Amino acid sequence: MVFQRDVTLSMGHEIELDDDLIERLSVHLEEGQTYEELIEELLNIYESSRFIQEGFSE
Repeated sequence: MVFQRDVTLSMGHEIELDDDLIERLSVHLEEGQTYEELIEELLNIYESSRFIQEGFSE
């Protein structure tokens, strides 16, 4: 059975994450950091790496 936990972002949007993913994210949270801040940081890293990859493929 997979349990899901709602994470509410500051703009009022909700996303559902299962407990395993929440646990994985929690390991990377810095003291005082919110899930929203961590997700934003991860997206920045992802987008930066895609930009670099796309730059090399041209």
